[in-house]
Amino acid sequence: MFGSFIHGAQTLLLGAVLVGGNDAQAQQFPAKPVRAVLPYSAGSGPDTVMRQISENIAHSWRQPLLIGNKPGANSWIALQEVKRAAADGYTVLAVDSTPMTLQPHLYKQLPFDPLKDFEPIASLYSTGFFVVVRAESPWKNVSDLLTATKKKHVTFGSWGIGSVAHLGLAQLEAATGVEMTHVPFKELPMLYAAVATGQVDWTFGTPASAGPLYRGGKVKLLAYAGPKRLLGFEEVPTMEEAGGPRNFELRTWLALYTPKGVPSAVSEHIRADVEKALGSPEVLKSFALNGFESWTESPERITELIRTDSRKYGEIARRVNISLD
Repeated sequence: MFGSFIHGAQTLLLGAVLVGGNDAQAQQFPAKPVRAVLPYSAGSGPDTVMRQISENIAHSWRQPLLIGNKPGANSWIALQEVKRAAADGYTVLAVDSTPMTLQPHLYKQLPFDPLKDFEPIASLYSTGFFVVVRAESPWKNVSDLLTATKKKHVTFGSWGIGSVAHLGLAQLEAATGVEMTHVPFKELPMLYAAVATGQVDWTFGTPASAGPLYRGGKVKLLAYAGPKRLLGFEEVPTMEEAGGPRNFELRTWLALYTPKGVPSAVSEHIRADVEKALGSPEVLKSFALNGFESWTESPERITELIRTDSRKYGEIARRVNISLD
């Protein structure tokens, strides 16, 4: 009995030491610069937001949050770098939902596992998509677009096979029973140029990318693929209001991750400070300019959303038989 008591006391002591060590790490964090790796170019929407968070958070951390831009290779360069980093909180990943929810259904072999290699620590923002056509398009709403598919060959452009836009088209076709021709482009500027000149009939575009073209008179926005009109674009109706299918929604979201195994107290420390920075006037102004929507979720909820979105995209990818291997 006495031996069991000693063993129990040792277990409790070890647990207290581990918890104490975890708390001490969090209190001392960060003791050196932290690096945020992004699979996006400098000047992009996610990059702009992360740099504003960096400026804000550096005051409380008294250490810089350095931004490392690693675009290319389907975001794999950035993801693999963070996957290989030490699980100490000094390397984080800011990435949209595509690699986490969509790519597992497009490639038989990924160089990472979304749930086994990474841990979500903070949500950053979400963004929806507009139905974008050329400024001189005769279509006044989504109903006109859908009706046109019965009379002519309607083309849809995207930024690549297997992109969110491509699966959004498949989702719309399934919801309405129409068929359109998918035309993939290598780069977003090429896609928008093709839409603006009428080389392709339409595309899905985010507020950050399509918004400036709309305000410049280059394109027209028929609808917003969300449950309600977007702040700053209130004149653009929802998909349902424009004659499209009910409950049709297309969006992507950005979150912050660490490599698997970072001490929970350190992750919580980062999450709390990032959420505080997200409420700063500078970040909120950037959100408004880019059409980003504030999105605050717990790490557990982000993990749940990864699974939910993954199931949805998996079903669509199988239905239209998309594979990039």
